[in-house]
Amino acid sequence: MARYVARRLLQMIPVFIGSTLLIFLMVNVMGDPIAGLCGERACDLATAAQLKREFGLDKPLWQQYATYMGNVFTGDFGTAFNGQKVTELMGSAFPVTIRLTIVAILFEIVIGVTLGVVTGLRRGRPVDTGVLLGTLVVISVPTFVTGLLLQLLLGIKWQWISPSVRYGGFDELIVPGLVLASVSLAYVTRLTRTSIAENKRSDYVRTAVAKGLPRHRVVVRHLLRNSLIPVVTFIGADIGALMGGAIVTERIFNIRGVGFQLYQGILRQNTQTVVGFVTVLVLVFLVANLLVDLLYAVLDPRIRYA
Repeated sequence: MARYVARRLLQMIPVFIGSTLLIFLMVNVMGDPIAGLCGERACDLATAAQLKREFGLDKPLWQQYATYMGNVFTGDFGTAFNGQKVTELMGSAFPVTIRLTIVAILFEIVIGVTLGVVTGLRRGRPVDTGVLLGTLVVISVPTFVTGLLLQLLLGIKWQWISPSVRYGGFDELIVPGLVLASVSLAYVTRLTRTSIAENKRSDYVRTAVAKGLPRHRVVVRHLLRNSLIPVVTFIGADIGALMGGAIVTERIFNIRGVGFQLYQGILRQNTQTVVGFVTVLVLVFLVANLLVDLLYAVLDPRIRYA
């Protein structure tokens, strides 16, 4: 196990460097970061040259990237164009988005897996058809429509919740978390249903039933554990996607998280903010995938890592 983890950590290094390099080049080549610093008018040549020297944008791209990566390993993600440290923005944004992601993942696990198990065991029955139709509707409706509809009904018409999230506590993030997890929850339900239905006909399940084991033990200990491997793979990849893709949800509920900061950085062409936040999200993806691979051995004892 230790050798496998060490090998995976070494494999992460080129992936991390390649991903950050691609993002760095895209952000710096596809636009002029200085253009938005002088308001509606374009910066004069002297001011533009001074700003480029101040932010290190007058150097070659490879040198800018080498300097940035060197600072990253010391915990310095640079300074935004408004003079605020990117780490300060991260310190206020990531805790909120992490809590929002935890709420969304809990919805996926509790509701998605439960509905998937129920429909997988009752495939072809009315409850299965109803859940399939419901998940199809959820997948078909855009997230911003779902978010605005719930905000209108629960926050404005019925006044069950606050229309906006001020502090980002867990109690305030229930509805935004449900909106953020809605599409992924539907996919988790369908994936669990398919996996349960397929493994239900396996030899090891029939053997467990023939031995006279209780039904709940057969379902939980034998059927569910082996059926969760593709679901865990999806949820592991979805963690980073939820954190980076929460722009729409955070805008709807006025949550100042990672999505909000990325939106502001892209809107204002603030390259340091965008590259810094995306760098951390790349790390989140890599760590989540490693944890998912290690979890395989817990779910299926037949899996061994050398």
